[in-house]
Parts: sequence; structure tokens; C-alpha cells
Amino acid sequence: MAEPKYKTFREFWPFYLSEHANGVNRWLHFTGSSCALVLAGAAFYLQNFWLLPAAFVCGYAFAWVGHFFIEKNTPATFTYPLKSFAGDWYMFFMILTGQINKELRRLQISEK
Repeated sequence: MAEPKYKTFREFWPFYLSEHANGVNRWLHFTGSSCALVLAGAAFYLQNFWLLPAAFVCGYAFAWVGHFFIEKNTPATFTYPLKSFAGDWYMFFMILTGQINKELRRLQISEK
């Protein structure tokens, strides 16, 4: 079995963000993650844990639409599931706090 190309999240992050250079794709990820958080919160609040799979599906559905139809690339989660999951939440935080454009500039990633 080949060793993964990215051993640390720090190495992986520039690749991950480059796979999300299109702003529409990033907003689809943000929307899906937001919906997933709401559904997960509702699952615990209502103690209806059938909502947890819905949260999972919702989060990935928005992201995959962004990759397959907008960005036209393969989701990183297929190759790097844990790092990609962490990347999605880090990107969510960067969007939420208004830092995403600064990070794109820092990593010299051009907006598509």
C-alpha cells in the first residue's frame, strides 16, 4: 500500500483549498455544513437520532454537487476522508469568520 501524499493536515490544507477554488463550491460546502449542524442539533434536542444520518447526507450532498457540477473535480474525501472532513470544517470556520479570501491570497490560489 502506498503512503499517503499528505502526512499532516498542514501539508494537506493548500491542496484541499485549491480543490475549492470556486466560490460557489465553497458556499455549497458552507450551506451543507450549516444544514448538517442544524440537523445534528435538532437530533439531540428532539432526541430523534434518525436525524443524524440526514445531517451526514445533507452535508455531503451539497459538497458533492459543488464538486461534480461546479468545480468538476473528485471530492478529496474519496482519497483523504479524515483530512478532508477536517478541511471542510476549517474552511467553514474561515468562511464564517471572513478569513477565506485572505487565506486564498496567502496560498496563492486563484478564484475560479
